[in-house]
Amino acid sequence: MRSLRDLTLRPRRWPGALALVLALPLAGCAGDSERPDPAPSASAPSRAGATAGAAPDVRARLRVDGVTREYLLHRPADGAGGGPRPLVIAFHGRGADAAELREKSRLERAAGARGMLVAYPEGLDEGWGAGTRATERRPDPDLDVRFTEALIEHLVRAERADPERVYATGFSNGGSMALRVAAQRPGLLAGAASVSGQLPAGAAGIEPTGPVPVMVVYGADDPVRPLAGWPSPPPDPEEPILPSLSARDSAEAFATAGGAGAPVTEERKGYDRTVWRLGAAPRSAHGAAATVQLLVVHDAGHTWPGSDVTPPKGFGPTSRALDATDTILDFFTDEP
Repeated sequence: MRSLRDLTLRPRRWPGALALVLALPLAGCAGDSERPDPAPSASAPSRAGATAGAAPDVRARLRVDGVTREYLLHRPADGAGGGPRPLVIAFHGRGADAAELREKSRLERAAGARGMLVAYPEGLDEGWGAGTRATERRPDPDLDVRFTEALIEHLVRAERADPERVYATGFSNGGSMALRVAAQRPGLLAGAASVSGQLPAGAAGIEPTGPVPVMVVYGADDPVRPLAGWPSPPPDPEEPILPSLSARDSAEAFATAGGAGAPVTEERKGYDRTVWRLGAAPRSAHGAAATVQLLVVHDAGHTWPGSDVTPPKGFGPTSRALDATDTILDFFTDEP
């Protein structure tokens, strides 16, 4: 079983470029146009708005590899009491930001009720390096993996996140980023879940390197990135769109890496669930169930099932048959 000492002493886990963190309180829910206020002194970070019952949500900065990165952090309502907390890292989609995913998923509400920290990191140029191919915007394709490692290290140390209960999720390009971290750093996460995101393929391809519980939630009628994958996406003048595996092949890649047996598929109301039981990842007392799962949601597009936010035109419908947020968090905490 991993320990905090194991995680903080292993140089392969934590990059050496971690630097100063500056925390700023949020005034309510951050909007799409919000940007951080000027940073306060490192010796006296601003905590305005704090109450006896809960620390405020904060917008914070973390310098990694010479680049200052930002994230939103939600703390549970019971403040700093108790032991180490589970942590969820939530990656937004391409062209969006942390506040947009926060509003769409409401992860902080459901996770807070479970005593979980939630960090919504901001991608550079509103996106993530989910694949291994260098591009003009992302000349270092591994930068976001190192940033994720550094962010987790910081939250383990500063926010008492439990290193044995760190999870990653995300939407679209952010979902693919969550899968990349799970594939390349399986020992870093206790579980990962992707909504409308697949593993990159081709020259940018990612292959899982070890056992980790994974859930893939996908709309059967996704018009943006099809359920069957996108082996030859059209060119994009701003940033190349990565080819991808199908949603099923993405899940199956993790099942194979985890030594899973034959899958079992069952029909549920509004979606189909396929489950692979991992043979190489014994169930942890503090982790997700030792499975890989694919949930194909009927009558759903490139959307977050259960969300109240109206998706952009052309993204297809949002299913109400499944609450992706509760389903993902139940998977992480191994609840039926």
